[in-house]
Amino acid sequence: MKRTMMSLIGAAAGLAAVTGVAVVAAPDGAAKAAPQGGTRLPVQRSALLCPAPSSSEVSDTTYTSFAPKGATEGADVKKGTAKLVPAGTVKDGAGGDEASGKSKKDGKGKGKDGATDGAGGSGTLTVPPRDTKPVAPLQEAGKPVTATTDAAGSPALVGDADGTFAPGWTVQQTTSVAAGSGRGLSGLSCTAPDTTFWFPGVSTDRDRQDYVHLTNPGPTDAEVDLELRGKDGALSGATAEDITVPARTTVTRLLSTLTSSPTTNAALHVVARQGRVGAAVQVSDARLGGDWLPPAADPAASVVLPGIPKDATSARLVAVAPGAADADLKVQLATPTGPITPAGLETLHVKSGMTTAVDLKSLTQGEAGSLVLTPADGGSGAPVTAALRVTRGKGAHQEMAFIPATRPVDKRATVADNRAKGGTLSLVAPVKGKDAHVKVTASAGSEGGTPVSKTYTVKGGTTLAIDPPRPQGLKGSYALTVEPQAGSGPVHAARTLTEQMGGIPAFTVQTLPDDRGSVVVPTTGQDLSLLND
Repeated sequence: MKRTMMSLIGAAAGLAAVTGVAVVAAPDGAAKAAPQGGTRLPVQRSALLCPAPSSSEVSDTTYTSFAPKGATEGADVKKGTAKLVPAGTVKDGAGGDEASGKSKKDGKGKGKDGATDGAGGSGTLTVPPRDTKPVAPLQEAGKPVTATTDAAGSPALVGDADGTFAPGWTVQQTTSVAAGSGRGLSGLSCTAPDTTFWFPGVSTDRDRQDYVHLTNPGPTDAEVDLELRGKDGALSGATAEDITVPARTTVTRLLSTLTSSPTTNAALHVVARQGRVGAAVQVSDARLGGDWLPPAADPAASVVLPGIPKDATSARLVAVAPGAADADLKVQLATPTGPITPAGLETLHVKSGMTTAVDLKSLTQGEAGSLVLTPADGGSGAPVTAALRVTRGKGAHQEMAFIPATRPVDKRATVADNRAKGGTLSLVAPVKGKDAHVKVTASAGSEGGTPVSKTYTVKGGTTLAIDPPRPQGLKGSYALTVEPQAGSGPVHAARTLTEQMGGIPAFTVQTLPDDRGSVVVPTTGQDLSLLND
């Protein structure tokens, strides 16, 4: 008997994207061409996670949700939805402050108000959200939607988008705190879930309170490990293993509880051994206010930290080399006129598994800039990642923000919650001789306005800091989308928001990594070579 077997090569679902898992739609005519016979298609699902914004009684938080218009052009994609819903929390058994989850060993029991014992009798309770009403659901692509809250202890949010809203979906969380520890302006582009994160620049010093927020968007528990590293390697006792983050729930951990040795310049490594989580570090300083420290770009031989304000009064660089080899880095500041070497810092040596910190006072000299770290010998170099703590103001009127190393903008990047005043967009072309050509689009306003686009050229080795374009007839806030044009060299981007708060020059900086809103699907077809008799 003869048996004929036909092998069909199909397009895979579950392709990696900005949110980790993506589904692509079949093309409807002319989709964008991709290399090696593949087709570039928009993702069809994405997820974002926003940590709990503030416990202060004098805080105001704005959420701005946005999806770029035209991101699904050329593909058969349904309209879809994009929304955020409150997450559950993990609290101690007495209903007090938030606590970290612990390993789940025994069966679960019920606490008061229907809370579930998520730590098997260890004294922590998983408390479901009181309200599940969606926050800032999108109605149409190309127009942002906002929501505000002044409630202390507002919950973390778990968000998902599909269809036309999935590619490039972004949510900005901006909080102003009028007084107290952590006062100032805090901003964060809500993060996509992943399995590993690096946070150079954290601290367990007595003047700092750094909380890591872990949020699990999945239907099952996630298991997470934390590790702190300093100038001599792993900090003594600074490891927390088997932290359980229940499904659709957030967990926080105060980093100073991980070690008995206060450390000013450390790096936090977050690893999800089971499931995926979103992670961000909330920083509060007794003297310098507060802000969010987002995860840095994955370790690489060269890193770029874009968007240092021209009026920065100081900057502290913290770098970590997580691999098996030391890293020797050439340090340059990409200024508006070209690259320069900061005074006294031509190279930086980072030992394997350790952090190195350096204070860069008066770094910008009144000009906006971006820090570029490359292998000192011009070779491949050991992988590193880094972050800057930047301050503005003087004396008791100082405010800080963080700039982590960030990925380049490959196809497109977007940042929401831009306002009529108090915003700067920084574009850096880090490679000398390779100019960047970038189209910047200002979306419609949340309450009205017509989109506007402008094209900019950034000379290689320089930073271009601009007042971003604004929609005609702007009402409300708007989004900025950055798209490199054909023939452009590498480009990185960051947006700065500023606000005067009682004499304090409050500010926050958000980097714009590529949104990974599309994926390359291999060409499909029959493979007749596998016919068997």
